[in-house]
Amino acid sequence: MIGTASTGFIVRQADSHNRTAGAHRARRTSPRAEFRPDVEGLRAVAVLAVIVFHAGTPGVSGGFVGVDVFFVISGFLITGMLWREMAATGTIALARFYGNRARRLLPAASIVLVATAVGAATLLPPLQAREVLGDGIASALYAGNYRLALHGTDYLAADTPPSPFQHYWSLGVEEQFYLLWPALIIGIAWFAHRRRKTRIDASPAPYLLVLAVVAVASFAVSLAWTRTLPSWAFFALPARAWELAVGGIVALSVPVWRRLPAPLATVAGWIGLILIVLSCLHLDGRTPYPGTAALLPVLGVALIVAAGCAAPELGVGRALSLAPLRALGRLSYSWYLWHWPVLLLAPSLVGHRLGTVGTVGAVAMSGGLAMLTLWLVEDPIRFAAPLRRSARRSLACGGGVTAVAVCVGLALLLLVPAPVGRGAAASALTVTAAPPPPPSESVDPLDAAVQQLTTQVQSAVAASAELRSVPSNLSPSLADAPADKAAVFENGCVRSWLDVGQAECASGDPHSASTVALVGDSHAAMWSPAFEQVAEQRHWRLETMSKVTCPLLELPISSPYLGREYTECVQWRHQILARLQAEHPRLIVLSMSRRYGGDFGFTTYDQAWIESLSRLTTQLRATGANVLVLGPVPDPHTTVPTCLSDHLDDATACAPPRADAVNDAGIAAEQAATIAAGGQYADLTALFCTPSRCPLITSNNLMYRDDNHLTVAYAEALEPIVAALADRALARP
Repeated sequence: MIGTASTGFIVRQADSHNRTAGAHRARRTSPRAEFRPDVEGLRAVAVLAVIVFHAGTPGVSGGFVGVDVFFVISGFLITGMLWREMAATGTIALARFYGNRARRLLPAASIVLVATAVGAATLLPPLQAREVLGDGIASALYAGNYRLALHGTDYLAADTPPSPFQHYWSLGVEEQFYLLWPALIIGIAWFAHRRRKTRIDASPAPYLLVLAVVAVASFAVSLAWTRTLPSWAFFALPARAWELAVGGIVALSVPVWRRLPAPLATVAGWIGLILIVLSCLHLDGRTPYPGTAALLPVLGVALIVAAGCAAPELGVGRALSLAPLRALGRLSYSWYLWHWPVLLLAPSLVGHRLGTVGTVGAVAMSGGLAMLTLWLVEDPIRFAAPLRRSARRSLACGGGVTAVAVCVGLALLLLVPAPVGRGAAASALTVTAAPPPPPSESVDPLDAAVQQLTTQVQSAVAASAELRSVPSNLSPSLADAPADKAAVFENGCVRSWLDVGQAECASGDPHSASTVALVGDSHAAMWSPAFEQVAEQRHWRLETMSKVTCPLLELPISSPYLGREYTECVQWRHQILARLQAEHPRLIVLSMSRRYGGDFGFTTYDQAWIESLSRLTTQLRATGANVLVLGPVPDPHTTVPTCLSDHLDDATACAPPRADAVNDAGIAAEQAATIAAGGQYADLTALFCTPSRCPLITSNNLMYRDDNHLTVAYAEALEPIVAALADRALARP
């Protein structure tokens, strides 16, 4: 590993004379190891783009490309440094290289990491704090980018708040690059030496060829993953290596760029800056990224750096070399580390969302912290003579501060225990079906059964509406709630973003001739625990057909998670409709979220939504099935377990007013459209809300596992009502 070799890889030469002569020739032909003030100024452009973007500045919707700028700069500087060492000496001193990187990066990163972990443990709700501390430990080990990539594939976690450690993903990419890049250079040198059976020469051609191959392969991965695995494309090194390789290619071809005529270099530099600025202004969160869009900032940086090789004192190089920009460039690393956690934790500190003045203040505060970190940590450790003279001490320093950061994260996890309700144990919610009323011309017994069961739940909801202390026997517990998913979310029955088709997902009595289809997005799937119990009791075959963020309604749809048109949803809809037409279920239960809007391309409850629901109900009725449309569950407007973990003694602080959680007019419009099209509609609001409030706990049941999906426990508690609704829907033509 890193610390085992003090001299690194050595390419053996024929004799010491040849080694010395080769070194002199390499020094004459290799790129000069000179300081680039324009590159230092370019760092300022990168960090300003990121900070302005994270601060929510209007018009700078693509400031995230600042990270791409950093990647190209790193590729340029590190590749140039490694190549010069290899060409000059035939060796890369790995311990010294890694020691320098550790001394340069790890102390500041660890200081900010520890401070952020302490702030998160102090200021955030306990449940969120524990998740964030896990992010911190992963970030300390420079694996946070893969944790984020995995997290991004979990659609049930897609709406969780960003982590104050999220920006460490780019450091993870760079650290992984630092680990692999020297090995790549060494491998090229070894292979070239074996083929020529002679010393390493000063030609960069083999290195350029390999870097070009790496760049092409990585770019191909980036293009493929941007469409199919967007979170992996954004966070993972394989999809980002091409940006670092582009910087390396520029570094290895410096002699070519030095021959550019000054006027041409000046124009190229300004074009490069324009490309970066255009990226900041015209890209946004809806842009599939990195993909082809990342070519703009990457090529922009390459042009600026290449132009600076020929005419650093002219054009954009002269502008970037101005003292203020260079000062910001020196500050860029620490400022990048501090700005994001300060922006995210400041609202919890002040007790409200930051306005414009507050945001400016948070950015300024992070800049002040960055200056202190630069003066007191970065520079003193980076330039400390005892560390600079000893690779072993530098590595020990980096390893030590990393170990401290990990240990602090682990200790805080112990100090922030999983939240547990402190209130008195509550009774379980028991809903009991009463004997059917005597026949009456004025009262439909099926309606009476639904009403009688609903009244029982209403009473329990009303009794819990003013609940203060979270019950000690809450089911599921706050800590367990995020994982309280119905089985269909785990076994492939719920299709993810990129999936099409629908395998057989039969439950209840799979061999029954009576089929009930539960169809829709994840809000259909969250009712499956209740419907599965009913299907077992009634000996129905229950088919669950569900796809995430994909309502069956025929509406144009985009996916904000994929950043493009949601073609998989359109294809899945057609497949499901064809299957329903072929299988002729007795009852089709339709359910979907009502939180669509904005980036999805349509808005819940608007005229297009209502008309589409009417058309779909007509289509489904044409299969010969009865159709039951389930109304929405109230929107809690918060991640329920997290909020309650911060209000264990006042659960009402998290419960939204009914007027905010329920759209009564929209529900009425849906109901009218469904009935007019021959379907039946179940308004579920009474199962969740009083006339004034929608509590989040009923009896001892936690109602939501996140910010919109029901817990399995509450869905199962409502099974008698689900059964009555299904019976009524089946009994009516």
